[in-house]
Amino acid sequence: MRTGLSSEPKICIVTGANRGLGLATALGLAAQGATVLMLCRNRERGAAARDEIASRSGRSDVELFIGDLASQASIRSVASEILESHPRVDVLVNSAAVYTSKRRVTADGLELMFAVNHAGPFLLTSLLLDGLKRSDPARIVTVTAPSTVQVDFEDLQGEARFSSLNAFGATKTANLLFTFELARRLEGTTVTANAVHPGLFRSDLMCESPGLMRFVIGLFSKPAERAAQDLVRLAVAPEFRGETGKFYRDGREIRAFDYAYDQEPGRRLWELTARLTGLSQ
Repeated sequence: MRTGLSSEPKICIVTGANRGLGLATALGLAAQGATVLMLCRNRERGAAARDEIASRSGRSDVELFIGDLASQASIRSVASEILESHPRVDVLVNSAAVYTSKRRVTADGLELMFAVNHAGPFLLTSLLLDGLKRSDPARIVTVTAPSTVQVDFEDLQGEARFSSLNAFGATKTANLLFTFELARRLEGTTVTANAVHPGLFRSDLMCESPGLMRFVIGLFSKPAERAAQDLVRLAVAPEFRGETGKFYRDGREIRAFDYAYDQEPGRRLWELTARLTGLSQ
């Protein structure tokens, strides 16, 4: 049963679409009749996932775009490529994420988790905004978690002190700050921005985390396909039309911790990230 797509296929971008939650979300959107644009880092794995989605959904319009969220040059290139072929974008699902147990730095000089989990989606979303604004309406959905770790603006890249779990948690808070600030900045447009917590699901995201954590996650995790159902609904279902600046789980709005709604850190993070990614404010 389709959830509100018009006769003209929605153009839906999904990041990290070759595995886990991203793959399941891309498959779910394709099954709803969307034209899915998969944004993947690895061409071989991306092509295999594209073929799987096309085969299982029966759609021939699943497209693969290669882009690395750890590289600002790659993000700029793939965003340009997408808008050249699809000037209108209806849905952007920011689902790609990474966890690393040790501090790693990208070619742009950013800590890897900060780069992939926050700065990358920030830059990609910003570059695709013109395409999203051409849709009426468009939706931005960012996958995150109910983190309570505040962003350390004095040590944003973990250079002075680094804790992998704390750094990862801070990127999830950054996703919330970004979503709520983006929704404020998009007021008066037809583009909405919401965050979603998919709950625990089976993936290899936390494969470098401590053994006990991996055991607990595995014990209580649901299949990625089930977690993806909520993302697909939030992306295309008519009941979410016009909803913005909210945080969802299981199709219902939930409350993030108060810090995430505070406009001061939201604005500050936006301005700092804009500088770090070379965007004008």
